[in-house]
Amino acid sequence: MIRVVLADDQALLRSAFRVLVESEPDMTVTGEASDGAAALALVRERGADVVLMDIRMPGLDGLAATREISADPALSGVRVVILTTFESDDYVVESLRAGASGFLGKGAEPGELLSAIRLVAAGEALLSPAATRSLITRFLATGDHGAAGGGAAADLRVLTAREREVLVEVAGGLSNDEIAARFEVSPLTVKTHINRLLTKLAARDRAQLVMTAYETGLVRPRQI
Repeated sequence: MIRVVLADDQALLRSAFRVLVESEPDMTVTGEASDGAAALALVRERGADVVLMDIRMPGLDGLAATREISADPALSGVRVVILTTFESDDYVVESLRAGASGFLGKGAEPGELLSAIRLVAAGEALLSPAATRSLITRFLATGDHGAAGGGAAADLRVLTAREREVLVEVAGGLSNDEIAARFEVSPLTVKTHINRLLTKLAARDRAQLVMTAYETGLVRPRQI
C-alpha cells in the first residue's frame, strides 16, 4: 500500500486528489495539509511514501518543505512530487534542487498523476530523457549544485565499470527494463546495480543519481 500525503492550500483540489488516490486499491491517503509546515508534521507523525506537494503555499512553501524532508535522515524513504500550475523549467530545476523526485503540472490527467505516484514510490525519477537533458543544463548553469544531494563531491572511483555504465543510462532517463534490454541482463540485476549506486554515491533516489552523473562530468549536457 502506497501511503500518500496531500499538501495544497486549495481544499477543493485536495478533496479531488483524495477521491482519485483512494479509488486505487494500492494507495491510501494518510493526511492532508494546507501548507508546508503542516505537511512536514504529517509526514513525521503518520508516515508517507509519497507527498503530492503544491509548490506555492502560505507560510512554509512546497520547496522549503521538500528541502526539510530531504534533509531529515528519518524521512529518507519519503518521495516528493511537486505540483504546480506554473510549468516552467525554473520551477522544475528548483524542485530537483530541493530534493523532489518528480514534477507534475496540475493540469495532468488523472492517470498521469496515479502513474507518477507509483513511479516515484518505486524509486524512479519523474523526468523524460529530453526533459532531463534540458533541465540539467539549466541546473548546472546556476552554479549552486550541492543542494541536490550527491553533487560534485561524489567520487566515481568507488564505482565498478558496469555501475558507471548503468549510471550513464539512468542519467539518460532510461527505466530499469530499458537498461536491462540494452545490457542484455535481467531487470533484477539492474535494480541491484542501482541500489549499489544509491549507497555508494549517498544519493536519495534516481533524481539525485541523474544530478551526480551530470555534476561530475560523467554525462555532458547536450542541446536538444
